[in-house]
Amino acid sequence: MEVKVLNISGKETGRKVQLSDDVFGIEPNNHAVYLDVKQYLANQRQGTHKAKERAEVTGSTRKIKKQKGTGTARAGSVKNPLFKGGGTVFGPRPRSYSFKLNKNLKRLARKSAFSIKAKESSLIVLEDFNFETPNTKNFINVLKALGLENKKSLFVLGDTNKNVYLSSRNLKASNVVTSSELSTYAILNANNLVLLEGSVEGIVENLSK
Repeated sequence: MEVKVLNISGKETGRKVQLSDDVFGIEPNNHAVYLDVKQYLANQRQGTHKAKERAEVTGSTRKIKKQKGTGTARAGSVKNPLFKGGGTVFGPRPRSYSFKLNKNLKRLARKSAFSIKAKESSLIVLEDFNFETPNTKNFINVLKALGLENKKSLFVLGDTNKNVYLSSRNLKASNVVTSSELSTYAILNANNLVLLEGSVEGIVENLSK
């Protein structure tokens, strides 16, 4: 599929870029997308939750009352889970929520995400640009020219560009990554995907291995 290349003023440059149908034109695999997004979100969890169990609660181990003759149930410790201040039964323990997915499935998920954006016409190809110094106002002007000022956007660079990255860092709705840092979650979480011209080749190369 061919897409027109725009400049930072939002106008057509007269050039077109050919996007590989193997990456941007496949039938999306929803289950692969689901698994990859699930893995990404699971990896963000710290898993540091912890509740004290019976053996970890501070308290005396003395038998609090005699075994028989009280008319109530037996009780051997103030740390009994049935008592206020006692231990927690089967409480949460520190754990890792991460799980593995094979590379082919993750590639399929990213291809599916790109294809979804292409079908929704939420994909823009922008000519490579740079700022002389980090300047948030300049980046906002680019967003305004592309009609993305009030939308979530993901800019994909071919190579690391410190000035562009720093210019966007204060904007919550915009995110700037390189083609090697892309994730399925990041692609789908953005309303619009902006590919810099120099990133297209890297994306296709990464997903065609």
